[in-house]
Amino acid sequence: MKRFVAGNRLTLLKNGTAYFPALDAALDAAREHAYLETYIYRDDAAGRRIAAALMRAARRGVATHLMLDGFGSKPLPIALLNEMRAAGVQVLIYRPEASPWRLRRHRLRRLHRKLAVVDGAVGFVGGINILDDADPADGPPQYDYAVAVEGPLVGDILAAMRSLWHRVAFTQLRHLPRRDRAPVPTPEAAGTIRARFLVRDNLRHRRDIERAYLRAIGKAREEILLANAYFLPGTRFRHALLRAAARGVRVVLLVQGTTDHPFVNFAAQALHGRLLEAGVEIHAYTKSMLHAKVAVIDGVWATVGSSNIDPFSLVLSREANVVVYDREFSTALRADMLAEIATGAVRVTMEDWAAVPLWRRLVMWLAYGLARMMMGWVNYAHNDPPPISAGPGSAPKGR
Repeated sequence: MKRFVAGNRLTLLKNGTAYFPALDAALDAAREHAYLETYIYRDDAAGRRIAAALMRAARRGVATHLMLDGFGSKPLPIALLNEMRAAGVQVLIYRPEASPWRLRRHRLRRLHRKLAVVDGAVGFVGGINILDDADPADGPPQYDYAVAVEGPLVGDILAAMRSLWHRVAFTQLRHLPRRDRAPVPTPEAAGTIRARFLVRDNLRHRRDIERAYLRAIGKAREEILLANAYFLPGTRFRHALLRAAARGVRVVLLVQGTTDHPFVNFAAQALHGRLLEAGVEIHAYTKSMLHAKVAVIDGVWATVGSSNIDPFSLVLSREANVVVYDREFSTALRADMLAEIATGAVRVTMEDWAAVPLWRRLVMWLAYGLARMMMGWVNYAHNDPPPISAGPGSAPKGR
């Protein structure tokens, strides 16, 4: 696991209303290179805005790189891709989807990172895709975060992005210009924050993000505040939260109340009974779509990134999080999360759980069982022991 790096400045960016202007401005200031990775890229107001910024940079002679996931960004019109390529933007597709009818295990290994680096001077890490999160315009925006990073940590982000770019370019027989092979410089100090950049892949960093969470949860003494769009933890993660609650730590979970994936939501709800029995607070976010993947522990440790707490993020997809050890940053993120809980969420109580009808609990357990079976199919479920039989009123002992 990578070390903490000192000398950084981090700016918290909430939702696309803060993220897209910051990314746009950074691209317009680019002079040498720009890298952008995203899972979803849509042909909407936000997508066209960033495409225009990428094309302006490329026309100025900036080495401009855009990597898209072949599944998440599949709906992006080829006309927009061709327009960007004609302007000089280099575009790579990570694991292109040739046919929607071919079911293979590797299809679940997606590029889920949302990263950008400009000139090795500023980087962006978070959970925000390139799409208009304020659509429909008459409702509140999708709830999410990113951070703008300045300082030595940007070198780690750039190295990870260039490494993946080179690997994908090699597999697709793409030529690498000389300037894309130049050594990554270490940026100068820009602040006082200690942070580290963590990735999840299927080689050397399979468990780095999960281990960072588990280590921080294991050391928690006062409070664990966690907001996650798709919260379906495995045995180790779930038991870590239960142990923290047992030793008197306040554990607060903010999960989706309005969901775009009912299957995952039903599977996650199967675990609510055991968590509530242990004293864990569960709040369902209903103001808009919750897409955030953030946490604050004891008011000093924080993380912002792309990784959900579910099997697909923790053991399949390529993910990226920044972990921060700084009281001022953590306090600001905590305050914003608590404000969202107070104004946009409904607390789930034991009385609510007891009132869930039997048919709905059965649906939850069916969804949970199918999720487990899917992970077994892709040969990753062996990391946890098999579930022990349990009735619908209690949580299973397996993932």
